[in-house]
Amino acid sequence: MKRTIRLSRQTRANWLIDAVVFVGGLLAALSGIYFLYLPSGGYRGGRNPAYGLQILFERHTWSDLHLVTGLVMVAAVAVHLAIHWRWVKMMARRVVTALVAGPVSMSRAARLNLVLDALVALAFVICAVSGIALLLLPGGRAAAGPGLLSSRVAWDLVHTWSGVALIAAAAVHFAIHWRWVKNVTVRFFLSLLPQSAAGEQSAPARTVAG
Repeated sequence: MKRTIRLSRQTRANWLIDAVVFVGGLLAALSGIYFLYLPSGGYRGGRNPAYGLQILFERHTWSDLHLVTGLVMVAAVAVHLAIHWRWVKMMARRVVTALVAGPVSMSRAARLNLVLDALVALAFVICAVSGIALLLLPGGRAAAGPGLLSSRVAWDLVHTWSGVALIAAAAVHFAIHWRWVKNVTVRFFLSLLPQSAAGEQSAPARTVAG
């Protein structure tokens, strides 16, 4: 019996947005790791004897890559939140209820997922805000003002370590949901094939809604 795969329009849109977030985040993370280990002047203010070391690209190319992919990821996340805003509000209410009235009925896996989502969201917001601050603040890296809000060095430290926290939390989140990611990704690409070709490799016909 021939088998086909169909995905709802919403599932396709969700997958494409998530793919943009993933690719943008991956490239931003790789370029961020480059600057973490080969900083302009040393993220602790020390000397950086490896400043001139070139890995794949020149330093300014890594900088442009980090900026562009970071902005793309922020835009994709904004679209993602707009589409799933009802779910975000529902989960926020559950968290508030748990904090005010005690634990709600939620499995251990659901609680872990909620904590990871909160960590990813918090780290992302801090990383994005600090990155935008670094983009908009005038002066060089060492330019300093009377307080945190005008100090590029302080914003750079906040951006660096919130980025590290974001990478760690997102990696754990991705690992936990790997099976779901794999299944949806396989179905997404199979649904793009001619149905006769996709049917030879897929499960019985069904529509997957996301």
